[in-house]
Amino acid sequence: MAARFGQEFGRLPDGVWQAPGRVNLIGEHTDYNEGFVLPFAIDKTARVAVAVRPDSTVRLLSTYGDHGMVTADLGSLDAASAKGWTKYPLGVMWALQQQGITVPGVDLLLDSNVPLGAGLSSSHAIECAVISALNDLTGAGLEPEEMVLATQRAENDFVGAPTGIMDQSASLRGSKGHAVFLDCRDQSAQLVPFETEPAGLVMLVIDTNVSHSHADGGYASRRASCELGAEVLGVKALRDVRMEDLEEAAGLLDEVTYRRVRHIVTENDRVLQTVELLASAGPGSIGALLDASHVSMRDDFEISCAELDLAVATSRANGAIGARMTGGGFGGAAIALTPVTSEQQVRAAVVRAFEEAGYTAPDIFTVTPAAGAMRIS
Repeated sequence: MAARFGQEFGRLPDGVWQAPGRVNLIGEHTDYNEGFVLPFAIDKTARVAVAVRPDSTVRLLSTYGDHGMVTADLGSLDAASAKGWTKYPLGVMWALQQQGITVPGVDLLLDSNVPLGAGLSSSHAIECAVISALNDLTGAGLEPEEMVLATQRAENDFVGAPTGIMDQSASLRGSKGHAVFLDCRDQSAQLVPFETEPAGLVMLVIDTNVSHSHADGGYASRRASCELGAEVLGVKALRDVRMEDLEEAAGLLDEVTYRRVRHIVTENDRVLQTVELLASAGPGSIGALLDASHVSMRDDFEISCAELDLAVATSRANGAIGARMTGGGFGGAAIALTPVTSEQQVRAAVVRAFEEAGYTAPDIFTVTPAAGAMRIS
């Protein structure tokens, strides 16, 4: 990558940094409700080669597609004029400036193999690689928790996506062979062993190729429903609503808001159960919780789609021990925790089912829990 950087910018980079995408094992839309999530960093990454400039100019180039070089000035970063992938690194630079950190001009080359629009957090991988680079290059000394909040600010206030802190936390704090059990209220994190291979399992990702965007209305409307539910129930966040409170909540909320609230409350409970089961019985014990999570997202939160439902149902019918959509919803990917002995059957059945339904062929691949963001050269 350094060689490609040299070809494009006429000099070598000061370093190369990478940050992974993530799969959320369980805990969907609970993050911005100050609840619990259990993602893991995956073995697909965004890499950035960066060199500091003596001025306030930022030059950005990606190996993906034919976008050409984009130039911006740090003194006039503007969310409205940032286009495509460049809004993610520019948003990070803007967020650091808002914190009073002096950001230098840079030349930056991006290379990523995190699938786009699949719910594997390709955008956060870019942001986390960029903030890791800038944290090192500026000597800012930010802790992972501070970098999480800075990238969230970039997402919320620059990109315009009302996301929580889960994706950045997984990318920055992930560890090989582990999931990250994150309390989104206080950012406390615990690494939970999650190794599929010793259990004779693989984690299949089924990218439906139905693209989604967190900046569109579906995600924002779900968040608004959750905030309304918390307000009516008189709690700071839906994290504070217990399973035993749901019966009373049903009498206080309209039917749609109640179902949104019920998803969050039951999903938080499923995360806690999953953490306990992984510690006591291993990954082969969590299939029913993955299944229940998908039903809740499909019926109560209504963020699934026909392609995701087909991927989940077909996986389960052909040997997966548990399956669910993962990510923000409205497209993207499903995950299927599958015995190694059933992997090929599941793959073939899903491809066949999509073809018979007239859907675009899915991309199916395995992921393993990987290390978090780091400097690699």
